[in-house]
Amino acid sequence: MLDRIVEYDHELFLFLNNLGSEGWDGFWLIITNKFTSVPLYLVLLFFCVKKLGWRMTLLVLAATGLMIAFTDQVANVFKYGFERLRPCHDPLLQGKMRIVKCGGKFGYFSAHAGSTFAVATFFSLLLGRYYRSLTAILVLWALVVSYSRIYLGVHFPTDVLTGMVVGVSAGFLFLVLLRWTSKKVFKSMEKPSAR
Repeated sequence: MLDRIVEYDHELFLFLNNLGSEGWDGFWLIITNKFTSVPLYLVLLFFCVKKLGWRMTLLVLAATGLMIAFTDQVANVFKYGFERLRPCHDPLLQGKMRIVKCGGKFGYFSAHAGSTFAVATFFSLLLGRYYRSLTAILVLWALVVSYSRIYLGVHFPTDVLTGMVVGVSAGFLFLVLLRWTSKKVFKSMEKPSAR
């Protein structure tokens, strides 16, 4: 059964990866670069300050930093625990795929997919009620970044899918932690009422 899943994963990867062309390689390298998302993060910061205020935004920043660090570390545990070769290092795929970029030796699961879906989930739940189209924009961004990993030849579809699941779970978890922490922090900051 597992062999069959791996076979389908390889076939889907080769199909998606070989849709690429040299003319688009530069675009997808820009999309996958972590600094390309900085303008989006600045917009989310602005939205947080506008709707939640500075005190709450500081907690949001702390939660976001911890969430991304958590997602990255879980990805590292999986990568070195499973030791699944990235497509660009897999000898079975040499000569069959396009290699635009190649990372470290192991690739299960995609930390890019995990981090982007964690951010998309977290901020959709946090700010989605204030900005109607925000969720759609964040999910589209996370999908495009995740697909870039297949296009470039550094991750299989199941690497990306697992990253998505871990990211969505982390987004929910850290939003719950943020809400719990903010109640504790702001309650301790309240002055006792005068009698």
